[in-house]
Amino acid sequence: MLEVALFTCLALVVAALALNVYRLTIGPDMPDRLLALDTMYINSIALIVLLGLWLNTKTYFESALLIAMLGFISTVAVCKYLLRGDIIE
Repeated sequence: MLEVALFTCLALVVAALALNVYRLTIGPDMPDRLLALDTMYINSIALIVLLGLWLNTKTYFESALLIAMLGFISTVAVCKYLLRGDIIE
C-alpha cells in the first residue's frame, strides 16, 4: 500500500513540475516566471524527499535541505534585483 501511495505522489509531483515548466516558458511577465521557478524548486524538494522515502535512504533528505536553503536565497536575490535593479545596496 505504501508503494502505491509513493508512486502516486511521485507521479503527481512530476506532473506539477511539468506544469511549472510550462508556466516558466509561457509566463506573460517576469513575476509569473519567478513564481514558477520558486514553485519548481519546492516541487523538486518534494520529489527528492519522496525518492528518499521510496529508496529508504537518508542522503536524499540532506540534499533536499540544501536545495531549500539555496532556493530561498536565490529567490530573495532575484526579487531584490527585480524591485531595485541591484542586489546589494
